[in-house]
Amino acid sequence: MSEIAQFRHDCDALEITWADGSACRLPALWLRDHCRGPECRDPVSGQRLVNITDIPADVAIGRAEFDGAGLIVEFAPDGHRSQFDPDWIFRNAPPASAPPGDRSAAGKTLWRGGDFAGALPRAGYAQFAAGGTALRDALAAVRDYGFVLLDDVPRRPGQVLDVIGRFGYVRETNYGTLFEVRTRVDANNLAYTNRGLGCHLDNPYRDPVPGVQLLHCLESTTEGGESILQDGFLAAQLLRDENDAHFRLLADTWIDFRFVDADADLRARAPLIEIDDRGDIVKIRYNNRSIDTLRLPPVRLAEFYPAYRHFAEILERESLQLEFRLEPGQLLLFDNTRVLHARRAYSAAGARHLQGAYSDLDGLYSTLYRLEAGG
Repeated sequence: MSEIAQFRHDCDALEITWADGSACRLPALWLRDHCRGPECRDPVSGQRLVNITDIPADVAIGRAEFDGAGLIVEFAPDGHRSQFDPDWIFRNAPPASAPPGDRSAAGKTLWRGGDFAGALPRAGYAQFAAGGTALRDALAAVRDYGFVLLDDVPRRPGQVLDVIGRFGYVRETNYGTLFEVRTRVDANNLAYTNRGLGCHLDNPYRDPVPGVQLLHCLESTTEGGESILQDGFLAAQLLRDENDAHFRLLADTWIDFRFVDADADLRARAPLIEIDDRGDIVKIRYNNRSIDTLRLPPVRLAEFYPAYRHFAEILERESLQLEFRLEPGQLLLFDNTRVLHARRAYSAAGARHLQGAYSDLDGLYSTLYRLEAGG
């Protein structure tokens, strides 16, 4: 598909027609800025050696030719020559499609609870820990679906940190490098009680929020306590489909989130739904327990509450939720910017002990990219 059928240029731009009939127009400055040669890019790191101010402001295309291996462009007025691989141009020519590393809903598989029919994205921990294709596929499940379930994870305290070490780095917070999820007296967070918890994402009062959350079940002999997951990207898309004005209002309205205890006072401002420059959904920040006082003008409040209620009602639809019991030795790894989680209330009798920890999406995606590239 990247075979060049023909090309032409003037001083301002290079126009290419590809063998599949598509075409692109590449401005002279864009070409010069993206020169791949050793004078312009470090051959080891691939990073630019030339600042935009080092390029002549009146840069133009003086000559262009195809030598069979690449496209040679000579620029005026300095005579700089650049060689471009047609495959690289075909993949990157503006306007490109979703950029590399795009984490928006546009590149994800959106799901409802019933879509899995008992077959959750999962992996055995021994295979996951060995790396290779099992690790790649598990991390790809987090990218595509937002979560993966690991089976047969050793029930050792602190094991959750070893799991993170397979793909990234621990994100330490005021809760520590890891946190214990079990009933406490005078708990500073409702997660440490036996109450049920509605669908939410963790730590919306941080900027940035931890992108990855892990929950490792060490013991579970109580009645209840089932885990619930929900695709926040799908919920936001449904809101957009049902009432675009409500969607737009939640994406445009910044609100305050806060967590306070004896040791911390954490605050952040952000919208409930974050979109990118193309209008694609990129993050959800929904946690009704952590929304601070809504300091909005009265007119805005009158608009905000119906939109907020509409989104909350979508999140309460059981048809969208995936419910299962996290058993001892299982670990749930999920995207904390997309997948909301909840739990049923559980009995005071028996024991329920999970250990949790946070990481960031950067490390997870970096490991995934290297594995997919064969590294």
